[in-house]
Amino acid sequence: VRILPWSTFRLNLSVTTPYNADFDGDEMNLHVPQSLESRAEITEICMVPRQIVTPQSNKPVMGIVQDSLTAVRKFTMRDVFLEKEVVMNLLMWLPNWNGKMPQPAILRPKELWTGKQIFSLIIPGNVNLIRTHSTHPDDEDKGPYKFISPGDTKVLIEHGEVISGILCKRTLGTSSGSLVHVIFNELGHEIARQFYGNIQTVVNNWLLIEGHSIGIGDSIADEATYQDIQSTILKAKQDVVEVIEKAHNDELEPTPGNTLRKTFENQVNRILNDARDKTGSSAQKSLSNFNNFKAMVVAGSKGSKINISQVIAVVGQQNVEGKRIPFGFRHRTLPHFIQDDYGPESRGFVENSYLAGLTPTEFFFHAMGGREGLIDTAVKTAETGYIQRRLIKAMEGVMVHYDGTVRNANMQLIQLCYGEVGLDGSAIEFQDMPSLKLSHTGFQRRFRFDIQNEKRLKQYLHGNIVRSIITDAEVKEKLQSEFEQLSKDRNAVRSILQNGDSRVALPVNLNRLIWNAQKIFHVDPRKSSDLHPMKVIDDVCELSRKLVIVHGEDRISKQAQENATLLFNILLRSVLSSKRVTEEYHLTSEAFDWLIGEVESRFQQSQVQPGEMVGPLAAQSLGEP
Repeated sequence: VRILPWSTFRLNLSVTTPYNADFDGDEMNLHVPQSLESRAEITEICMVPRQIVTPQSNKPVMGIVQDSLTAVRKFTMRDVFLEKEVVMNLLMWLPNWNGKMPQPAILRPKELWTGKQIFSLIIPGNVNLIRTHSTHPDDEDKGPYKFISPGDTKVLIEHGEVISGILCKRTLGTSSGSLVHVIFNELGHEIARQFYGNIQTVVNNWLLIEGHSIGIGDSIADEATYQDIQSTILKAKQDVVEVIEKAHNDELEPTPGNTLRKTFENQVNRILNDARDKTGSSAQKSLSNFNNFKAMVVAGSKGSKINISQVIAVVGQQNVEGKRIPFGFRHRTLPHFIQDDYGPESRGFVENSYLAGLTPTEFFFHAMGGREGLIDTAVKTAETGYIQRRLIKAMEGVMVHYDGTVRNANMQLIQLCYGEVGLDGSAIEFQDMPSLKLSHTGFQRRFRFDIQNEKRLKQYLHGNIVRSIITDAEVKEKLQSEFEQLSKDRNAVRSILQNGDSRVALPVNLNRLIWNAQKIFHVDPRKSSDLHPMKVIDDVCELSRKLVIVHGEDRISKQAQENATLLFNILLRSVLSSKRVTEEYHLTSEAFDWLIGEVESRFQQSQVQPGEMVGPLAAQSLGEP
């Protein structure tokens, strides 16, 4: 918040999302802490940067929005090149710039820098990320374009450098695993706060040069598209007339479980909705990549495909209480229609676009549908507000105590361990269970050393390590017992995750930590590893023992501890299995030691803090959406 000498203050745009604030006269209240203790507590607990990631759904509540988001998407496209004067001006807006100009991407005939290069300077520190752009085709990940996307839709950020991809809402918005989320988890809240500000200053100043304007020209399609739209609507209207005639002549067969009238309405609705979708998609295809409507939709800053198709093609069916506009007085919707007219126009189908303008009857039906939406919103607000208040009142005393238990104000026990796992909601990320979906041979190939194939072993392990694996009976036995444990883990996971979804919400993103270790210690995938599989197995086993959530040696405590850490230990063993660490990640001893220490400290940090008011937190998380 920037304090100004008048009775207003400025507010960073990204912060408006969690406050649900806009600049049409919104007010805020100031609560002044009266002592040093309360001041310190508010700074540590309530300060905005600390609230970037919410425990409600373990993802950020703030992202890049509005013009900055539109600009970032334009800025990181392949064809954006900047001249030296522009680059220098932009770098002056970057507070943490180190004074060094990056090597230009193009040297002759004129020095030019790419937008991606300048954006890389905004990204702080060692950040690694793979995401996709909003227009990324799903089938691309399997084909020959797995690593190099023709449309530049695969976002790859390695060691803080944007290597490929156009950034949009998926990478910079409030989704789990976005760039902001990664920076918050890896580098802390203060760096994340600076990152928000730096993006906005640099990219908005570039947008002042580049420009983004939208006009009537952006909402006009070509002649052929209009012909296509008209013929589609005409065909739909004829189809509806046919269905009406069928119903009149008693030729319409009711579908199972429906009355004749319901069947008729369903058929008409289907025809009209298909027409709307078809005209919408043809309108969208007609827009070029330079269309400014499209630019905002693709970036994710405003609007959707439906808005585009309503502006250009057809507004579509208006509904009241989920049905077509009902008959009012004397079996008709308005006095302008004949009685018992079941046709599209009479029952609220708007065949014009917003650009063409609505006829008086269409306008009236549109107003009816809109009015219902307003009433609905007003009613919902009051109801959900009261529900939320009751939730808060029921749980306002519930908090995590210093022994890890969850109790209310009367010290009555509610849970022995918060959420049965004792973890802070905001420290959790979605991770993949690698062993769940593998076939039996795939599982063997990934987790078991092929002791017979000495040549393959020597490709990724030092010679003396290979000899000990092949000759030492103790090593063989240990590798065998590790594989058996992994098989048991796999069966346990299959019984827990029966819906087949391999994503689990767990603390400490192991894959990203491994990636970080490879970057920090400059791991060369072509060199063989000096890491002995025995060391990997022992260290992971020792790490598992250190990850304690429920302390105590009695039977119940031990059982609770096992339940709390079961899934995380399974993930740990399968991601850091001896074969994967040496063959897949090529980690050195130094990198592996760092990784183990990092996992332990991050796991400790992700435990829930005593004093956390989990009752109000749960109530607000339910009430907010």
